[in-house]
Amino acid sequence: MRLEPRRNNRLSPRSRNLRATGAAACLAAAALLLTSCGQSSDSATSAATEAAKVLPQRTTASPSATGDLTEDQQERKTVLDATKVTFDDAATTAVGEVANGKLVDLDLEGVDDDDRDESPSPTATGSPSPSPTGTASPTGSPDATGSPSASPGADGPVWVAEVAEKDGTVHTVRINAVDGKVIEARVDADQDAEDKKQTAEWLSQATQTPEQAAKVATEKKKGTVTSVSLDDNDGNGVIWSVDVVGSDWKKTTFDVDAKNDTIVREETDND
Repeated sequence: MRLEPRRNNRLSPRSRNLRATGAAACLAAAALLLTSCGQSSDSATSAATEAAKVLPQRTTASPSATGDLTEDQQERKTVLDATKVTFDDAATTAVGEVANGKLVDLDLEGVDDDDRDESPSPTATGSPSPSPTGTASPTGSPDATGSPSASPGADGPVWVAEVAEKDGTVHTVRINAVDGKVIEARVDADQDAEDKKQTAEWLSQATQTPEQAAKVATEKKKGTVTSVSLDDNDGNGVIWSVDVVGSDWKKTTFDVDAKNDTIVREETDND
């Protein structure tokens, strides 16, 4: 019987060479793949770094103090930022325009709605501008909503004072709140005999000055005095009504007894 020769399990030199070559190729390919991955990662990191240099980091914008203000607060801020003449200086200038006069009222125009309704807008320049109806109207006159602008005009904000003579005759004095110069001083033509009598009586009862009342108010709330006026306290004597605008641009009104400087009422306008 013929026996088949035993197969040789050992690889031939050629086979060993082929396997070695294949292994080396696999190792080279793996190294190339790893190198490429590393380069891609490094390139991505480098690209991100370069992009960060070119594009500023985005941040969430926080609302500004101005953006948080109400319309009334913004109007107060606008007027007060432009005002250079203090209440005390304006009061001294106004009283100096009337011989033996006493201050009964002093307001910074444009700070309060009542002032804007009763007084000409400080933005008025006299140049015509189209009205909502198509007819010309002076700049600074009420707009479609009926509320004139409170922004200071070309000459800045204005202090409007009322100074009374001993008999109660009231003089209106307008003072530039930027340079302190008197714009106008005239006798109030709307007064009658009864008005003069009432003014004289109130002044005789007011033993404290408006400057003293303003000091009492600002000691209670730090801020800028924008208005002081003499008024009746519902038949219980007279008061100085003082408006103070704080750093939050809110207005607080203090009613100060004109005889003893005590605060009888306090109210803050949060608008």
